[in-house]
Amino acid sequence: MAVSAKPGFTDKVRAHLELLDPVTWISVFPCLAGGVMASGAMKGTLHDYLLLFAIFLMFGPLGTGFSQSVNDCFDLELDRINEPTRPIPSGRLSEKEGLWNSIIALLLAMGLGIFMGVHIGGYRGWVIVSSIFAALLVAYLYSAPPFKLKKNILTSAPAVGFSYGFVSFISANALFGDIRPEAIWLASLNFFMAVALIILNDFKSAEGDKDGGLKSLTVMIGAKKTFLVSFIIIDLVFSVLAYLSYSWGFMIPAFFVLIGLVLNLVLQVQLLRDPKGGISFLQGAVDDGFGNAIGKSDIQEHNTFLRFQVANNILFLLNNLLVAGMVGLKYITVQ
Repeated sequence: MAVSAKPGFTDKVRAHLELLDPVTWISVFPCLAGGVMASGAMKGTLHDYLLLFAIFLMFGPLGTGFSQSVNDCFDLELDRINEPTRPIPSGRLSEKEGLWNSIIALLLAMGLGIFMGVHIGGYRGWVIVSSIFAALLVAYLYSAPPFKLKKNILTSAPAVGFSYGFVSFISANALFGDIRPEAIWLASLNFFMAVALIILNDFKSAEGDKDGGLKSLTVMIGAKKTFLVSFIIIDLVFSVLAYLSYSWGFMIPAFFVLIGLVLNLVLQVQLLRDPKGGISFLQGAVDDGFGNAIGKSDIQEHNTFLRFQVANNILFLLNNLLVAGMVGLKYITVQ
């Protein structure tokens, strides 16, 4: 009987990187970019670009990477069902190696957070340190027993929204300037958008969640109603963003946000009519374009969500950054 070759050094490095799930790192960048733009205080210097890279490294590869790694460590049995090709269930990494992966990512994220907090100083430094520490704690509680926030959608979705959407936006705003009231509003909208999307992302693990007793919304109410709940949250986010833009005096951004809302509604109606095959014309964007960034899936409802995610993410990203940029410009003008 043939004996499989022992994984080499390069194979181990690839497996460790895969455990940190690089696809998810980019998810925090729109919030970081929005926070920076809303501050209106970043300068085009090497120092400020290094700070921007450092906060992305802290929340992306290290912070988000830790959340993915520690999740795999605690969810080995579920992953044997849902994602058997992941590094640990596939045997490319041992459980001990996976644990060390998460510990190193955790310590590096904490160390970088402390360094940046000291470097920035004052209450803004404390905001950055407390934000990354809180995000790391929530990431641990999300997966680790007995807390396991992911067991119930009422705790799992807010946990993701807090870590990916809210604190990353606020931290980036604090990186270059005082935290603006508008930034708190925008960070809150990013929180709710992340909540809506994580609800739909649970489609990919519905079978394993049901077997494992996890109460995802899909398991509790089915795919079609899950789409509806998520769409209501998304549409409210766009509506509030349009209202805020108007109330802040940003008429043109408010108009574009409303266009984004209308386009989303058109797509949502099609998905509610056909949760498994709706908006199939966007499948090419998933297969050939954005698939490497948002992932791919063989589960019909999750694949439908990925198609919708391409359109929704573009619409929200453009409008979110446009409004954040206007906020920053407002404070540049005041200064």
